[in-house]
Amino acid sequence: MAIIKKGLLPYFQFEGIEAGLDEAGRGCLAGPVVAAAVILPKDFHDKLLTDSKQLNEKQRQQLRQVIKTYAIEYAISEVDHETIDRINIYKASVLAMHRAVDQLKIKPDHLLVDGNRFISYPFVQHTCIVKGDSKYFSIAAASILAKTYRDEWMENAAKKFPGYGWERNAGYPTLEHRKAVIHLGPSDIHRKTFRVELKEKV
Repeated sequence: MAIIKKGLLPYFQFEGIEAGLDEAGRGCLAGPVVAAAVILPKDFHDKLLTDSKQLNEKQRQQLRQVIKTYAIEYAISEVDHETIDRINIYKASVLAMHRAVDQLKIKPDHLLVDGNRFISYPFVQHTCIVKGDSKYFSIAAASILAKTYRDEWMENAAKKFPGYGWERNAGYPTLEHRKAVIHLGPSDIHRKTFRVELKEKV
């Protein structure tokens, strides 16, 4: 096996089909939470691929195409703001991940999930990996697909709901975004159960 840079590993267990899972938008004030599931070849390697938060937009877009080209299978799913308010953000994040797995044409034997907890997907084993998007290629790939999809979603939403700066903050609670909510009020796609406070740090 080739030497893997940055500590990322090609798989958790060699046997069976493994899918990496990650989400984007969990900490946002508006819009959906988005999840992706990615199945990569066992010998997949990319020297740039890592946690999407450690990359710039150009790098994420470059990797997005690499992942879509070389992945054995991938799927992206979203859960809207109304559902988030109804069932809470944790359950909505897991629901988005489950929906992504539902869409995979190839059924995985094992799920690698970013984070420290997960609601089991029926009849499929899973392993939670804290900071998994900086440890395993499949989770990092899922983080890239989820984030780029959601960022584009929020850029389009910014055209319909101008003034919140979503084309820059993607719905995250930056000072600009929080000030806009205070002055303009919440939009139709803001999460009503999330508090907005004007502090320098979130």
